Amino acid sequence: MIRVENLVKKYGDFTAVNDISFEVDQGEVFAFLGPNGAGKTTTIKMLTTLLKPTSGTVEVDGLDPSISHHEVRKRFGIVFQDPSLDDELTAYENLELHCILYKVPRKARKERIEKLLGLFELWERRDDPVKQFSGGMKRRLEIARGLLHTPKILFLDEPTLGLDPQTRNHLWAHVQKLNHEEQVTVFLTTHYMEEADRVAQRIAIIDHGKIVAQGTSEDLKRRTSTQTLEQAFLALTGSTIRDEIAGSIDQMRQMSRMWRGGRR
Repeated sequence: MIRVENLVKKYGDFTAVNDISFEVDQGEVFAFLGPNGAGKTTTIKMLTTLLKPTSGTVEVDGLDPSISHHEVRKRFGIVFQDPSLDDELTAYENLELHCILYKVPRKARKERIEKLLGLFELWERRDDPVKQFSGGMKRRLEIARGLLHTPKILFLDEPTLGLDPQTRNHLWAHVQKLNHEEQVTVFLTTHYMEEADRVAQRIAIIDHGKIVAQGTSEDLKRRTSTQTLEQAFLALTGSTIRDEIAGSIDQMRQMSRMWRGGRR
């Protein structure tokens, strides 16, 4: 479903993603893990048509995201790190708007919205403004929205960030049910190692722009002679605190230099 070969993304002299390769099978739950600033979000942006690679190849359901933008976008749903719902609209209106944007046939909209709001236990709150929802309810609504156009792939970029353990467990139970019943391929990032250990069939760990390990959770534990995925993750990436902001500043500086150079 997803194939990445020798993928590179550079900003001037700074290499954000450095020659990575991996594959995600249809119907698989795949975790893409790494410290802050490791290259996870940059990779997701290239997979979802938001960035063009410097070099290498990417295929999403057999298509190149940098060429077949619209066709690739039809094939995935995405839940971003930051909230993206309209708080002034109701839950139903948020989903209806998404249906219109993705040109879901009018006859199918009502049935699809009702099914997904029911699946994520939000049907009783369908007419309430989203600003009245808890963080967990908003996340469930965002995932429901991402599935409205029946995508083959669901990208989840730290979907449980800031949620309490009960809500996190509830949300992942919904995602696993969806994956099992509808065979939706799930590509996720998270900083909660127990989540990845619980839901992902395979894992890739990226650090400093390079993939340092791939395999099942058990594979990674055996490779590092550790008992938990978190211990394996730390063994592979080190225990130094990472500063994502610093990496972003470096990228901004490089891009600023390129822009000034072009103006001369």
